[in-house]
Amino acid sequence: MRLTVAQAVVTFLANQWTERDGAEQRAIAGCFGIFGHGNVAGVGQALLQAQRTGSADLPYHLARNEQAMVHAAVGYARMKNRLSAMACTASIGPGSTNMLTGAALATVNRIPVLLLPSDVFATRVAAPVLQELEDPRSYDVSVNDAFRPLSRFFDRVWRPEQLASALLGAMRVLTDPVETGAVTICLPQDVQAEAYDFPDALFAKRVWHVARPVPEPAAIDRAAEVIRSARRPLIVAGGGVIYSEASAELDAFARATGIPVADTQAGKGALSWDHPNSVGGVGSTGTPVANKLAREADVIIGIGTRYSDFTTASRTAFAAPGVRFVNINVASFDAAKQSAVSVVADARAGLAALLPSLAEYKSDMSYRDDVAAWQREVDHAYHLGHGPLPAQSEVIGAVNDACGERDVVVQAAGSMPGDLQLLWRARDPKQYHVEYGYSCMGFEIAGALGIKMADPSREVYALVGDGSYLMMAQEIVTAVADGIKLIVVLVQNHGFASIGALSESLGSQRFGTSYRYRGADDDYDGDRLPVDLAANAESLGASVIRCRGIAELTEGLKRARESDRLTVVHIETDPLSPVPSSESWWDVPVSEVSTLDSTRAARTAYETAKRGQRQYL
Repeated sequence: MRLTVAQAVVTFLANQWTERDGAEQRAIAGCFGIFGHGNVAGVGQALLQAQRTGSADLPYHLARNEQAMVHAAVGYARMKNRLSAMACTASIGPGSTNMLTGAALATVNRIPVLLLPSDVFATRVAAPVLQELEDPRSYDVSVNDAFRPLSRFFDRVWRPEQLASALLGAMRVLTDPVETGAVTICLPQDVQAEAYDFPDALFAKRVWHVARPVPEPAAIDRAAEVIRSARRPLIVAGGGVIYSEASAELDAFARATGIPVADTQAGKGALSWDHPNSVGGVGSTGTPVANKLAREADVIIGIGTRYSDFTTASRTAFAAPGVRFVNINVASFDAAKQSAVSVVADARAGLAALLPSLAEYKSDMSYRDDVAAWQREVDHAYHLGHGPLPAQSEVIGAVNDACGERDVVVQAAGSMPGDLQLLWRARDPKQYHVEYGYSCMGFEIAGALGIKMADPSREVYALVGDGSYLMMAQEIVTAVADGIKLIVVLVQNHGFASIGALSESLGSQRFGTSYRYRGADDDYDGDRLPVDLAANAESLGASVIRCRGIAELTEGLKRARESDRLTVVHIETDPLSPVPSSESWWDVPVSEVSTLDSTRAARTAYETAKRGQRQYL
């Protein structure tokens, strides 16, 4: 089949499928893109031809920012439990390097995204071309080499003959739950337009089977022996529980054993918040109940978690002398963490295999009274009555109350991820979508777009602070253009609330964290800037509802839900309002020497907290 390289890419991707548990779906459901001189005549022409002639089914979605389109692709793939992904095409130079942050986010979070950055001329006949980086050490280097450390698979197609192996290698990694992340195939702009006689077999329907690795029986025996010895066990449920669709198995395991279940940011919703074994988030922004159980636990059972520093409270959460770990994880890299007894397996398969070995085991731990007391604290935080501006916890409570069981809340950065893990009551495995592997400001609206595209039957609430909004709000335009309804809850507190609080706790006095005019002392301590983010959202095509106070917010959320188009609900909050304590810690180093009293006091507190850190050997 004589095609250009770009036409071959589009035709190939349209014929890739995944299968798990007998259900097939498109492996690459569509392509986000922004065209420039590097891809408009290559991939752009190929997508146009496919759309006009029906030669390949690969829908194109025009994005407004290259980083944002990768975020949208991440939201889509995460919503699809990593069984379906999106491609992203960008032009040479800044168009492609704008995708670097998105690539890092995808790989950190283990989410499949296919990146197709355009590249320099393979022939070098016109070098140096516009936007080409010249490296005097080598002529085969381009800015796209920056994708190498951020990608789980990287290749550059210098010749059409190389395309088949690059595409097959990319699909292998995209469909492997152990290896997945950002996958990058660089396409030199002249090669994209070059024709070649490709073998027909390359374009036949190809089904990639996503396995559920089963555990080794001996590993199950070792894990069961450790758990049977436990007097105070605790389960930590991570994102792997949700991706493997193992909520029913976790439910059965927890009920049968009586072991309490805490969750990570990625694992929240694995069990409903009101499940009898659920104790909420664990770690730096977890609940006091889960963190108390973590401090006292003699065995931690990690299921599908990578043990980030927020989950382990910077290795202070699991404090009992001699605490041991049992980890069920599809990746041996994660299963071996904390010197654990490793069960390398799919979460669903691992739980199903482990439970029969614990038939006689029952934890008699008592924690329900503590959970009930904590939920009363949540109720109080949700209805604080703080004034004159409301507290952020009240906004979260209003959104939580407005959400239906299947609706989705999206967040990524600032103070809200911590407040959400602490307070949010998730009722569905797909309700809680907080990107907290990379915690990337600007993810929220773009990520919400991808989530809504993955499941249009759900209402999607992008909960975004003013700092993140100013980083990246452009995909409001994309959603409006495509008729995709989102509910954007824009919380304005005139600065970086999270970093402001962190700065104060580290003795840096909230320096440089407010959106104000530069004052007389050469600091940003003047009057507030006259920035109207609601007006900005309206200028991008959104419907806007301005709210003053929680009563108006509740009504605004109701109106937004009833609307059939993207609606921004705007409310101001008090950045200094109180939030319940997680009774935990996060390691952020404090200056060892300082002339500031605030910094010296913070250093003393830091050194005290550091004494609780430990290695699990």
